[in-house]
Amino acid sequence: MTGDNPDVPDLSTTVGSLKLKNPVTVASGTFGYGQEFQEFYDPSILGAVFLKGLTTRPRTGNETPRLVETPSGLINSIGLQNIGIDEFVQSKWRELEKIDSAICANLSGDTIDEFVELASKACTVPIIRALEVNISCPNIKAGGVEFGRSPAAAREITRRVVEISKVPVLVKLTPNVTDVVEIAAAVMEAGAAGVTLVNTFLAMAIDIERRKPVLTNIMGGLSGPCIKPIAVRMVWQVYKALKCPILGMGGIMTGADALEFILAGASAISIGTANFVNPTAGPDILAEISEYCEPHGVKSIAELVGAAHAA
Repeated sequence: MTGDNPDVPDLSTTVGSLKLKNPVTVASGTFGYGQEFQEFYDPSILGAVFLKGLTTRPRTGNETPRLVETPSGLINSIGLQNIGIDEFVQSKWRELEKIDSAICANLSGDTIDEFVELASKACTVPIIRALEVNISCPNIKAGGVEFGRSPAAAREITRRVVEISKVPVLVKLTPNVTDVVEIAAAVMEAGAAGVTLVNTFLAMAIDIERRKPVLTNIMGGLSGPCIKPIAVRMVWQVYKALKCPILGMGGIMTGADALEFILAGASAISIGTANFVNPTAGPDILAEISEYCEPHGVKSIAELVGAAHAA
């Protein structure tokens, strides 16, 4: 769907300087390292694959239970279980070479120096097209406060990573703040190619029979359809204030959901929890977006980005 045929909508898009053949991507932590869903479909159909988050050292993650279903949602406290940046750089990435999609690394550090180290190593991998910096991580040098709750910390992390990165840098923002526009403005001023909106909302569940929290870690991140209206609102606010490139996410289950984010201002969208419910959510949502375009006279996905603001 490149626009070569005038009867076929051009679904190509950009998030800052990151070029995508279509606006459908899959969220970090919900699609493994890219191969796990290949028995269901070829990930090459996607605009981008955001890989499972990487840290400076391998992590086994939190003790179970670390997932709990809620009405229209899922609370997770996985604890960044991953193979570590070194194993990914040394060998893991070679398994992804045949995926004809933008492969993007998601990075999580405990300090700013760790983020710089992760970015430097990730940029040595030839297939990496962008870095997604997860600033929902706790800053261990600042008493455990999330980097993403401080404009100054968010700005500094972004500036340092952008300085050494060879590819576009997207910053994944936490929604657990009073003013998400303030944080988005800080990272864009520091050179980010765009922002990812939104990460999960802090939540918990209690087992009334045991009279204890369900999750071993007590609290976790809420995702799924229940957060979609709030996520759309945040995308709307950031786009209205900054007109910056946005990768929208948060409870997208259908093509209609995806289109809400795009009309609110997202240049592309990312599917998370839906991957667990419907393994073919990616191609299904892409098809639904395409099917929407012709009867609505849409020739290019760019026509829809932020269009609700002009309505």
